[in-house]
Amino acid sequence: MAETDIRPTNFIRQIIDKDLQAGLHQRIHTRFPPEPNGYLHIGHAKSICLNFGIAQDYQGTCNLRFDDTNPDKEDIDFVNSIKNDVQWLGFEWEGEARYSSNYFDQLHAYAKQLIEKGLAYVDFSTQEAMREMRGTLTQPGQNSPYRDTSVEQNIAEFNKMTAGEYTEGHCVLRAKIDMTSAFMCMRDPVIYRVKFAHHHQTGDKWCVYPMYDFTHCISDAIEGITHSLCTLEFQDNRRLYDWVIDNIDIESQPRQYEFSRLNLEYTVLSKRKLIQLVDEKFVEGWDDPRMPTIAGLRRRGYTPGSVREFCKRIGVTKMDNMVEMSMLEACIRDDLNENANRAMAVLDPVKIVIENYPQDQVEELNAANHPNDEAKGTRILPFTREIWIEAEDFREEANKKFKRLVLGKEVRLRNAYVIKAERIEKNEAGDVTTIFCSYDADTLGKDPADGRKVKGVIHWVSATKGLPAEIRLYDRLFTVPNPAAEENFVESINPDSLVVKSGWVEPSLQNAEVNLPVQFERTGYFCKDKNSDASNLVFNRTVGLRDTWAKMGE
Repeated sequence: MAETDIRPTNFIRQIIDKDLQAGLHQRIHTRFPPEPNGYLHIGHAKSICLNFGIAQDYQGTCNLRFDDTNPDKEDIDFVNSIKNDVQWLGFEWEGEARYSSNYFDQLHAYAKQLIEKGLAYVDFSTQEAMREMRGTLTQPGQNSPYRDTSVEQNIAEFNKMTAGEYTEGHCVLRAKIDMTSAFMCMRDPVIYRVKFAHHHQTGDKWCVYPMYDFTHCISDAIEGITHSLCTLEFQDNRRLYDWVIDNIDIESQPRQYEFSRLNLEYTVLSKRKLIQLVDEKFVEGWDDPRMPTIAGLRRRGYTPGSVREFCKRIGVTKMDNMVEMSMLEACIRDDLNENANRAMAVLDPVKIVIENYPQDQVEELNAANHPNDEAKGTRILPFTREIWIEAEDFREEANKKFKRLVLGKEVRLRNAYVIKAERIEKNEAGDVTTIFCSYDADTLGKDPADGRKVKGVIHWVSATKGLPAEIRLYDRLFTVPNPAAEENFVESINPDSLVVKSGWVEPSLQNAEVNLPVQFERTGYFCKDKNSDASNLVFNRTVGLRDTWAKMGE
C-alpha cells in the first residue's frame, strides 16, 4: 500500500501557512516531548506523525525532547524504547535527543527571576491546606498566608530548598498569579517541589525539580520551537504557558496549539491504565501484541507504513471522537495484502493419507510468494504422502455451498493436486482423526483430463516435512468499545483475547524474519514472534483476512 501522496491539511497547518505568509517565522520548528515513564502508544504515534510530518513537509526541523522532570517514575529503558519507536515509524529528530533536564540550571535561574520580580513565593502550607485554599470551579480560591512574603525571604527559602534543607512535601515554590481566576491552573500553581530522587540524566545533582507546566514552555523557548502542539487537555494550561513566557526574560516566543487526542475502540490509552495492565499481569508486558503500544503493534506485525497511514486517515481536529478499531485494521490489511509474502499453515490439523501416493516420495513443488508480484519470487513446498489440512475443511456430508473436502468428493490442494476423500477413521469420541484419500497424478497445475470441474481449493502442510508451531491468535483486548468508561475497566477484558493453537507451518517459514508479516493463505496475517527459536516456532496473528467483528455487530 502506497501511503497517500497528497499533503494533508488541517487547522494547524492552516495556522502555520498564515504565520509563514505573515513573516512571523522563517523556518518551522516542532518537537515531540514524551515523558519517559512508559512505552509510547498509538495515540503518541498520532502526535509523532503530526510533529515530524509538519517538519518534513515544511522543510523544518523537529526535536525529540524527553520531559524528564519526575525521576521517581522515569527510567532509561523507557528513554531507549521511545527512541526506537520514533525511528521505527520512520522519523529522525534534529541533532541529539534532548532532555528537559538539560535545562535544569536555566529553569532554576528563571524560577529565581520570577521570585525577584515578586511573581513567585515559597509556600509552607500543607497539601491539604493548599487544596482547601484552591477553591472549586464555582468558588474562587484564597490567598496563602505565605503569598506576601518578601522577595529576600523567598530567595533565601528557595536556596534552602535547593540545598536540601527541607524534606519532601515541606514546602513548594508557587507562581503568584490569581487565586480568583476562572482557570484552576492559574491559581498560583506549583512550579518547583522538593524531591530526593536519583535522576537518570543528572544523577543526584538536584533535590528540587520543576513542574511540567513551568518546564515545558521554557524548554520550547530555549529550543526555538515555533509551534508547540499538544492535546486538548492542555487547552486551559495554555494560559499558564503564555504567562510564564511573558514574565521571564527570554527572547523566543513559542505558541501552543491543541488538537484532539486519539480515542480508539476496544482499548485504553491512559498511561495509568496501561501501567495497571502491565503491573497486574493482565498482559505479558509493554510489548504484548494486545497492547496499543507501538512496541506491541510492532510485535504483532503492524508495519510503520500502516501506522502512518492510519494517522493520516484519522486526521487532526479539535473534535473528540472515538475511532473504530476497524479503521486501524483496514490500514494493515491494505498494506499486507499488497506487500506480505504468502505461506501455508494449518492451525487445527487433521491428517490426510494419500494412499496411492508413493510411500517415501518427497516432491518439491514451486509456489509463488505473492500472487500479484512476480518479483517476490517463488518458494519450495515439499509434497508427501501424508499431509495436514484444517479440520474445518472436511465434512462427511455437506451441501453444494461447501467448497472444501467432502467424503466421496474431490478438492484441489493449493499449488498441488486434486484429491478425493475415500474413507475416514475416528477416535472413541467420534472425532475424525485420519482422512484416507486418492490423488489424480495428472492434475498438478491443470484441471483433470476428463474435463470434470473441481471448484474447491484448500491449503495444506506436509505432515513429515512441515514444522510444528505455536500459533497465537490475538484479538481485541476488551469486549466493549469504550472500556475506559467502565467502572472497573479490567472486568471487560476479553477472555479470548489470546487463543493458542498447536499447528503446522510450511518449512519455508523456518528462517522467517521476526516481526515481518506473512499471509497464512485463507487464514490471516501473521508474524514470527521475538521469542521464537528453531526448537519452538511461534507466530502471532496480526489481523484476520476480513473484519469478523463487523459481522458480529450486524
